[in-house]
Amino acid sequence: MLRKSRIQDHNPDTLNQTSGDHSLQRLYEDNVIAIYRFIYAKVGNREEAEDLTSQVFVKALRGLDQERDLPSIQSWLFQVARTVVADHWRAFYRLRADSLDDLLDAGWESPLDEIRTNPERVEERANRILKRLPARYQEVLTYRFLLNFSIRETAEKMRLTEANVKVLQFRALKKAGRIDLESL
Repeated sequence: MLRKSRIQDHNPDTLNQTSGDHSLQRLYEDNVIAIYRFIYAKVGNREEAEDLTSQVFVKALRGLDQERDLPSIQSWLFQVARTVVADHWRAFYRLRADSLDDLLDAGWESPLDEIRTNPERVEERANRILKRLPARYQEVLTYRFLLNFSIRETAEKMRLTEANVKVLQFRALKKAGRIDLESL
């Protein structure tokens, strides 16, 4: 659990009463641990959390409005931290723009290609997986994907709540995925 920063123990007007460098140093000292812990909880890696924490304070130095009171500045620091973490994960999961072309050039075929070229094989595979599932899983997947029923219609047919249908569908798809991987 994050420890509340000591910044709230100070008088809100003291940021403006001290010299700029001293107030920024105190702002850093009072918040660095809380910001670091927040970021560490989001990324789970000490080195990355340290790097991202430093990025938060570099960005904070550029955009700090010293007219704000300390609790407002602390809230703003956490917003900067959320943005830095979001940017980190966006960059981490970003694919190169030409990565799909590279896969296609290497001979990768999309699932749509397989459906177009060999629909019988896809249907056999789906039936084989479906038969290995428990009856309730077969039923929910049949209503949802083979008969194109909505969640509500499926719930009515199965005499379940919509929430139960969603859970059942999730579990059925998860199990179907495991069966499909086992058959490869």
